[in-house]
Amino acid sequence: MKTLRIDIVSDVVCPWCAIGLVSLERALQRTQGAVAAELHFQPFELNPQLPAEGEGIGEHLQRKYGMDPAQLADNQERIRARGAALGFVFDFNARSRIWNTFDAHRLLHWAGIEGGQRALKHALLQAYFSEGRNVSDHATLVDIAGGAGFEAERAQAILASNEYAAEVREAERFFTRNGINGVPAVIIERKHLVSGGQPVEVFERALREIAAGLPG
Repeated sequence: MKTLRIDIVSDVVCPWCAIGLVSLERALQRTQGAVAAELHFQPFELNPQLPAEGEGIGEHLQRKYGMDPAQLADNQERIRARGAALGFVFDFNARSRIWNTFDAHRLLHWAGIEGGQRALKHALLQAYFSEGRNVSDHATLVDIAGGAGFEAERAQAILASNEYAAEVREAERFFTRNGINGVPAVIIERKHLVSGGQPVEVFERALREIAAGLPG
């Protein structure tokens, strides 16, 4: 069985990143026995300039993409339906703001060192999209990390310091320098790129074709 390295460049407030991750995981389930994977979550900030208090979603999407209320509602329904088909809940009534995510990425970097990065990524996505929680608030992040099996006191200490800030910034610069300017970006074996929240079938085909081309 071939084991693929998969780097997932994404943000925790990006709905298509949630869809892309769940689709990829479904594809990995379909290819069990033929393909295994090591997932590495890499940082990308959709809105690095956002202040601590965040911004209202409607206001943000109007400013950034020029969406009017009707377009916003249509976009949210499309995302909700895609998520529902994959078993992921988008509750647009629960969340009204978009947040700065740099500290969440610092915790994810730590989780990658400790093991269990995937569990924390899922916990952050669920907290934001399904529960409407503030994923920039330190107390909330500590609670999410604790719920994902990490030591709450250690998470709190990281957030109270600048620990892993330089590593996250360098990782962000690396992927930006290498042409990643939109997410999700799923990079298989460091050279094959699948962009966007693709359907399960697209990921499955890519996994099988890439694994078949590996030596041995």
